[in-house]
Amino acid sequence: MAELDAPIGKNRHKNSLRRGKKLSTKVDLTPMVDLGFLLITFFMVSTAWTKPHATDLRMPANGDSTNLGKKAALTILLGKNNTTFYYNGNLDESMKEGSCGFAGYSIQDGIGEIIRQKQELMEKSYKGGKKEMMIIIKPSADASYENLVSMLDEMLINKVERYAIVDITEDDKKLLAEKIR
Repeated sequence: MAELDAPIGKNRHKNSLRRGKKLSTKVDLTPMVDLGFLLITFFMVSTAWTKPHATDLRMPANGDSTNLGKKAALTILLGKNNTTFYYNGNLDESMKEGSCGFAGYSIQDGIGEIIRQKQELMEKSYKGGKKEMMIIIKPSADASYENLVSMLDEMLINKVERYAIVDITEDDKKLLAEKIR
């Protein structure tokens, strides 16, 4: 136990002036030392656990473009106000079939759920399964950087192996302008 002692005066003479009784000033420093070690331990552990992690971004090599099966592609347009527009395969065919729509970034009804539904469909009906699925991400100028990072997080969460970030086309810009107001 750590403590601080102050000596008590014991030299009393008969002829000395009478003074008041001196009390011992004993301070127990144990709680202060314990608190210090707890704080040091807390800061050491919390800084060791919160190291930033970088996400791997794999970009395709330069070269010829590859043909992709219509049923294997899922295109996601990132728009303003945290909205996404998605369609399967070709835009015109997807509009006719009704396999397109809007989604946000929520956990239950967001774009992650759309990706999981597409993966299930690919497992049931496509020869290569969900590994053959390709997601094409097209961020617009109105989309925030946070939206793009959220999409990359969805790729990691849903274990999507094949995805690409490409420039948005003029047709896609018009589509977003018409649909999102």
